[in-house]
Amino acid sequence: MRRLGCIILLIGLAVAAFVGFRFVYGWSEQGPATRQISITVPEGATLSDAAVLLKQAGAVRSADAFLTRARIFGGSRPIKAGEFVIPAKSSNSAIISILQGGKTLTRLVTIPEGMPSLLVHERLMANEELTGAIAIPQEGSVLPDSYAFDKGEPRAAVLKRMQAAMTRELAKLWAGRAKDTVAKTPREAIILASIVEKETAVPAERPMVAGVYGNRLRTNMMLQADPTIIYPITRGKPLGRRIRKSEIAAVNDYNTYAMVGLPKGPIANPGSLSILAVLHPAPTKALYFVADGKGGHIFADTYQQHNENVRKWFEIRRARGEL
Repeated sequence: MRRLGCIILLIGLAVAAFVGFRFVYGWSEQGPATRQISITVPEGATLSDAAVLLKQAGAVRSADAFLTRARIFGGSRPIKAGEFVIPAKSSNSAIISILQGGKTLTRLVTIPEGMPSLLVHERLMANEELTGAIAIPQEGSVLPDSYAFDKGEPRAAVLKRMQAAMTRELAKLWAGRAKDTVAKTPREAIILASIVEKETAVPAERPMVAGVYGNRLRTNMMLQADPTIIYPITRGKPLGRRIRKSEIAAVNDYNTYAMVGLPKGPIANPGSLSILAVLHPAPTKALYFVADGKGGHIFADTYQQHNENVRKWFEIRRARGEL
């Protein structure tokens, strides 16, 4: 009986040792996930809640075992709320480090410089990870940039951040404006910046383009900016064809070929560089510019110089077979 008792005790100790080994080893062994997993830990969720979410997602084999190991080996740091990426085969140890570290998944929505509000609206509405409906934002109210958002976040909240960013940026740039800017108000700065934005894709040219338009406004010349013809037709979307003579002559609140001064509102959402160009225009006497065939423009002080530049531009287009 004594020998049997010793055998049973040894077996019990062996089983306990094996169970203990498995428990400790389970903290660092590879997890069951065969692919990357994304889980969202709600605000106020406990470690127990997270353990259940991990089990449901297939990141751990047992919610109870993960919870017990995490309480013993995981330290005292609390877990964070947010959306987390759990790599395939992540161990219990690695998972708790991810949840405690708070490095959440970053989702971005990007608004390029010069995107009109109609397309901003379409981009936000097309993002299936956002929720809720929004109206088309006021033109010129959104600052082009990349904005982080959480899965399931309301579109209205993301749009509010975009518009708040523009309000802050405009206020900062307006406070540091040069004395020779033609813009009399922040709104005029946004309107002119939106035209500058659409006229050139070369950042270095923007102060020069702003200087030309400033000179025209001071002398009561028409701005004659092609993008202002297109805006009332498409609300900023590409026209997809050449501008018609009837459209050049059309009288409306935007067409600067048929009016003196600025249009009634912006024609796009300008970026910081275009706003800065309007508020710090290049010192120039130029009144005209035309494409140079290389992506930029050639500037001229007189109409005679401009006509010669236009002639050269048409020669380039003919050589390309565009005319």
